[in-house]
Amino acid sequence: ADFRLWVCLPEETHRVQFTAVPRMREHLFAQTQSLIDTVEPTRMMEDLVGRLSESIRGGGVSLTELMSTPEQKEILDSVTGVMSLLEGHADVVMDGVGPSVIPSVADIRAKFNERRQGVGTLDRILRRLLGLDAKMAQYRNGAAFVRGVVDKVGMDEFNAVFAAPEHLPSKVEIENPSAWVTRVLG
Repeated sequence: ADFRLWVCLPEETHRVQFTAVPRMREHLFAQTQSLIDTVEPTRMMEDLVGRLSESIRGGGVSLTELMSTPEQKEILDSVTGVMSLLEGHADVVMDGVGPSVIPSVADIRAKFNERRQGVGTLDRILRRLLGLDAKMAQYRNGAAFVRGVVDKVGMDEFNAVFAAPEHLPSKVEIENPSAWVTRVLG
């Protein structure tokens, strides 16, 4: 019962995020359309096998990164910043619900974090190639961003992130909350 409630919390948080900030949905749809408009299937397949082999040998990048143009990578970085914010915010909300509501919240979080690490080399390679490690990083880095900003300026100032599309953090700012604070809050 605790786990089911804990899993529902981020979904409810996402509902509130998109309901309270309707332009967030529009922004993500526009970014997705921009990405779709840049897809060139023939170019994507060129040299894919060579890049894939290189990626596996070098610890590499995901298939998405392998097949992306610089323009697409820029759009993906923007989307990654927004998704990291949304997923991280939901993670912080999940963890903010204390034991008075979900008695085993600390145990659930510990097990969840352990599972997110992956098991074995093959699992880690597959996660990397499929982009699952990037998704896990969205949760981890997004939560660190939210906590970093809230610790620095408080929740009221953090909420400026939802005030306008230009206030959304970039992928770089997700990893450096102080840069976002400086840019948006001065």
